[in-house]
Amino acid sequence: MATVLEASTRTDLRKSASKKLRTNGYVPAVLYGKDTESTPVSVPNITFIKTIREVGRNGIIELDVEGESDKHKVIVHDVQVDPIKDYLVHIDFFEVDLKSEMEAEVSVNLVGDAPGEKEGGILSPLLYNITVRALPTDIPEEITVDISELGVGDSVQIGDLTSGKAFEFVNEPEETVVTVQPPEQAEESEEEEQEPELVEADDSQDAGGEGEKSESEEE
Repeated sequence: MATVLEASTRTDLRKSASKKLRTNGYVPAVLYGKDTESTPVSVPNITFIKTIREVGRNGIIELDVEGESDKHKVIVHDVQVDPIKDYLVHIDFFEVDLKSEMEAEVSVNLVGDAPGEKEGGILSPLLYNITVRALPTDIPEEITVDISELGVGDSVQIGDLTSGKAFEFVNEPEETVVTVQPPEQAEESEEEEQEPELVEADDSQDAGGEGEKSESEEE
C-alpha cells in the first residue's frame, strides 16, 4: 500500500506567499499528469522528507489533496533545492497510471573497488543517472554498477548492464557509465577543462570595471 502524504491547495501564487509557506514549514508544489490538470499545492516539509525516505526517490505516494475525495497516486518528478541554504524550494508531483509504462531517471550506485585505481588510474563516472522504462511500481530505486574488475582503460557501458525483469534501459547500449582513465589522460582532460576557464577569468577581470560602472549608473 502506498504511503499517504497530505497536501493543501494554493491560491496565492505570488513569490511572497511561497516564501511565507517555506517559513512556516511547508514546500510549494504542483500536481500534474497526463490526464490531470495542473494544481498548485503545498506539503509539510518534514513529512515530505520522511515520506521520501520511506518509499524511495521513485516510490509511489498517495497525495491526499484537501477538499478532494480521491487520492492521487504520484511520483516525485522533480525537487528543487536551494544550493546555498540547502532547503526545499519546490516539488513536482506527477500523477501516474499504474497500468501504463513510463520513463524515469534512476541514480547510479557504484559498488566495489576498481583495481585500476590502485594502479594509478582515475575513476571517472560519466553517467550519474540512467533512464529506464517500466510500470510505475517497477521502477528501481537505483542501478547498481559493479566496478570491482575495472583495470586501467576499462569501462562499463549500458550494454554491459543487465536490466531487471520488470524494466529496460532507454539509454543507448554504447553509452559509457564509468571508466578508469590512465593518469596521463586524466591530467590532459583536466588541463583542457581549465584553459578556457582561465581565459574567461582574464576577460571578466578586464571588463569588471565597466560592469560595475554600468550598474552604478543604473542606480
